[in-house]
Amino acid sequence: MVKGHDVPIKEKNIMFIGFMGVGKTTIGNLVAKKLYRDFIDIDQEIERKHKMPVTEIFKQIGEKAFRQMEKEVITELCQKKLKVISVGGGAFLQEEVREICLSSCIVFYLDLSWGSWKDRISLIVDSRPVLQGKSLEDMEKLFHERKAIYSTHHSKINTDKQEAEEIADYIVDSLKLAWELYE
Repeated sequence: MVKGHDVPIKEKNIMFIGFMGVGKTTIGNLVAKKLYRDFIDIDQEIERKHKMPVTEIFKQIGEKAFRQMEKEVITELCQKKLKVISVGGGAFLQEEVREICLSSCIVFYLDLSWGSWKDRISLIVDSRPVLQGKSLEDMEKLFHERKAIYSTHHSKINTDKQEAEEIADYIVDSLKLAWELYE
């Protein structure tokens, strides 16, 4: 098993956490391209393994079983190096997942204000099982509850009013600077 502190900082996986719809997949993909690394979206990985969309997995086997799958996939990936990983909005609900990620990856928390997130609802609601049938009030409550689970990270980036490309450039620049400092 690849232990976090045994891996040189330049080879550590880079991980993106944050609420659903914040742009983890978009930004993660851009960062991966800029660093010539593989990008892995945990939800897409689970969908590929189980040959069905996450919304179907939730319906058929429930959230608890999904969280177990998620933990297995994340644990497996955290043992690799040089990956850029995006985890689902609820992955950090599990303490075990948080610990594995924080010890073996450089974790970036992509933060967004409620106002900015609300503007994106129509784009994301259908593909997010956790939002199905929820009122705007329920969504806001979930949004603020989840903020607490994202409070453990290595770096926080506010994505309000910023383009994905400029956020990705900022992340790559800050990583390269950190790598130089730690060498």
